[in-house]
Amino acid sequence: MLNPFENFLKQIDNVAKYLSYPKYVFEILKSPLRVIEVNIPVKMDDGTIKIFKGWRSQHNNALGPTKGGIRYHPSVTKDEVMALSSWMSIKNALVAIPYGGGKGGIKVDPKSLSLSELEELSRGYIDAIYKYIGVDQDIPAPDVYTNSKIMSWMMDEYSKLVGKYVPGVITGKLKIVGGSQGRGTATARGGFFVLREALKIKGESFKGLTVAVQGFGNAGSFAARFLSEAGAKIVAVSDSKGGIFNSQGLPYSSLIEHKSITGSVKDFDRAENITNEELLELDVDILIPAAVENVITQENADKVKARYILELANGPITPEADDILFEKGTFILPDVLANAGGVTVSYFEWVQNRMGYYWSEREVQQKLDEIITRAFHNVYETMQEREVNSRIASYIVAVSRIVEAMEARGWI
Repeated sequence: MLNPFENFLKQIDNVAKYLSYPKYVFEILKSPLRVIEVNIPVKMDDGTIKIFKGWRSQHNNALGPTKGGIRYHPSVTKDEVMALSSWMSIKNALVAIPYGGGKGGIKVDPKSLSLSELEELSRGYIDAIYKYIGVDQDIPAPDVYTNSKIMSWMMDEYSKLVGKYVPGVITGKLKIVGGSQGRGTATARGGFFVLREALKIKGESFKGLTVAVQGFGNAGSFAARFLSEAGAKIVAVSDSKGGIFNSQGLPYSSLIEHKSITGSVKDFDRAENITNEELLELDVDILIPAAVENVITQENADKVKARYILELANGPITPEADDILFEKGTFILPDVLANAGGVTVSYFEWVQNRMGYYWSEREVQQKLDEIITRAFHNVYETMQEREVNSRIASYIVAVSRIVEAMEARGWI
């Protein structure tokens, strides 16, 4: 199995060739400041005690407190959490919000837990790490298989432990306890803005373009909605159980209804079933990997036909595949830019919590559009100036900002 942290290290080595900093600067970026490993005892509904392993990685805090989600998944590893926290440092620097990178994870299948077991696990995780997080230290958020309800429990547990109400310690909460308008759709909407700007650069519009989405969860499903509303044609989608394809297009509302009833997009009566692997190789204009990492590798990159790839998942393309796709002329919109809408609106939530003043959804969307659009053009200008691909350009912009902050603070 490909190690995501090793992929991050390769990405740092790749960008180091284009920046004239001393070698030790990049060695700092290759090592998280802190990785916390915890064991969380949970009393199960049958009275037994089960131990769950969890991590919190805080990669770099030169630009501000670390920030990043918490995922619940049976395949979570320490290396995965380290990689994700490192990508968060790049992502936050790229969109110029005042955060470093953090990430958390618990090795668990949340679907196997009752609601009370899930709550006890979530509160137990905060009990284990609360001394290492805080509004000025490290601010968690939702990620894979966590949601606003879980974040609200975690914020409540932290508030109990420190003896005061601290809504800003966790973002992605329910609105009644300080969640922001627009947070649920933020990742997909940010990706939509990035893709819109890329199409403008190429002199295209969404109208009539064909789209395949791997991963029809929160980000993937909202991306499909926004693109179809803009005139694109969604021809294939998938989830963990498989995918579907219809060259004439998939009706969005009927598909959402089918998934809510059956729990999967598979066996939709207006499409043929395909595999997740087949979806990646479809002859479409836009491919959106919105599920897990390492789905496009040197083994299948040559078979990818899409002209644009919008990475809503973290790390879906390996460094070796990046090179193959770049040579083919594929316009990759990398994860650190394409899915930065989520953390950007999390930043808005943190700001609103600290002010005690809340914005309308329209204000949130306008501010998100400004930040993401500016970030895209910073990346595109760097691509042109340095004659590099979009991922290296993104890392040049982000690493330069992190290093500038480290220099300003006297670290190097």
